[in-house]
Amino acid sequence: MITNQILQGTLEGITNISRTELCVFDIDGKAIAATLDNDQSYTEQVLKFIDSSAEVQEMADYQLFKVSEENVLEYILLVKGSGSNANLIGKLACFQLQNLLVANKERFDKDNFIKNLLLDNLLLVDIYNRAKKLHIETECKRVVYIVETKNEKDSNAFETLRTLFPPKSKDFITAVDEKNIIIVKETKETDTYDDIMRVANTMLDMLNTEAMSRVHISIGTVINEIKEVSKSYKEAKMALDVGKIFYSEKNIVAYSNLGIGRLIYQLPLPLCKMFIREIFGNKSPDNFDEEMLTTINKFFENSLNVSETSRQLFIHRNTLVYRLDKLQKKTGLDIRVFDDAITFKIAMMVVKYMKYMERLDY
Repeated sequence: MITNQILQGTLEGITNISRTELCVFDIDGKAIAATLDNDQSYTEQVLKFIDSSAEVQEMADYQLFKVSEENVLEYILLVKGSGSNANLIGKLACFQLQNLLVANKERFDKDNFIKNLLLDNLLLVDIYNRAKKLHIETECKRVVYIVETKNEKDSNAFETLRTLFPPKSKDFITAVDEKNIIIVKETKETDTYDDIMRVANTMLDMLNTEAMSRVHISIGTVINEIKEVSKSYKEAKMALDVGKIFYSEKNIVAYSNLGIGRLIYQLPLPLCKMFIREIFGNKSPDNFDEEMLTTINKFFENSLNVSETSRQLFIHRNTLVYRLDKLQKKTGLDIRVFDDAITFKIAMMVVKYMKYMERLDY
């Protein structure tokens, strides 16, 4: 159904042009949009008109029109006034409302198609047949963005994104659950990864400032055909989950940048536990005090550079060496050695993944 806000705006536009007051009733006789006062006083007559076989009815100072779409009654239009002028305005208003109904139905059909496409609910032949009927191009580059909102059914965030991706564009915006808004965006042949990230940053800035919404955005890979949209969606969904585990400080995470986190995320938990047990026994690689964890993280950030790490931590080089020696005694790994550093880094990520999955179980 068309929103009451759109109906109200349409009636106000027609009234401003024609200087004629209008009212739209639903099939229960309730006024849902109007430019006149006391619209409920017409309810009894509207209900009688609904039950009649007439398409138009003229009363003393107003006229009633039935607005249908595919032979299904949708609205009753009341036009204040009598004579041919009111009748003409009523017919024009009915024509406008019918066009809105058709446009809304097409938009609903497209939204339904995109949802089923994302969820992989369509056969290959159905994808191309329905895309052709809905005038959706099948062979062009697209990418899927997922915007996860903090609150469920965040209408402000959805409407804000609609201004960025209007219905008349070749992009689609929809939702398949309560918290995730999905954008299927067409990209140009010349668009680079930076261009795709720039769109995500624009969305983030708009939602932070205009909708006052705190969100996380994930991005799938660019696909070339409409049948691959579900692939990009699944990648974006994985990026959203992996981002929460390993890159919680980032508001935008792309599937192509997940690195080793993507591999760890797909490991079964028993294998992860076996890996940690074989290397550390009963100990955990993240079971250190805050000082040691800060030292380890900063050491990795600086690509195992002792001098740069000690400078950024504002400690003497020998103090850093002492801490790294202490870590080696506890774990048996010297993270100044590349192979040991890789093992330790992966182990910390595996433990983070295990803890995240355990929280989900609870």
